[in-house]
Amino acid sequence: MNKPGKSPLQTEFEFTLPRGYVGPDGTLHRNGRMRLATAMDEIAPLRDPRVRANQAYLVIILLARVITKLGTIEVIDTGVIENLFSSDLAYLQDFYRKINELPEDETAEEETSEAGE
Repeated sequence: MNKPGKSPLQTEFEFTLPRGYVGPDGTLHRNGRMRLATAMDEIAPLRDPRVRANQAYLVIILLARVITKLGTIEVIDTGVIENLFSSDLAYLQDFYRKINELPEDETAEEETSEAGE
């Protein structure tokens, strides 16, 4: 339920990679956008044979699904994510966790309103 004065839910967040992705043509791409994950984003990779063979690959598929923009790259797929520098991969994993977790004040607010029902 939306409360008066609250802004609509933000679903996309901009980021800047610490090092940047170097595209096939040598162009450096650092600025991007990531959307909030859906349940399917987290479930679908579990069906992928690459994840069944190596559980660590799950993060590669997950990030490829939720990153909507990276510089001027037209299609962000697993190949792009596989070729990120490890520091950028770690940054994106942390960024993913931050945007997909509920802030503590919202969690406390929901618990308070549920207790009053």
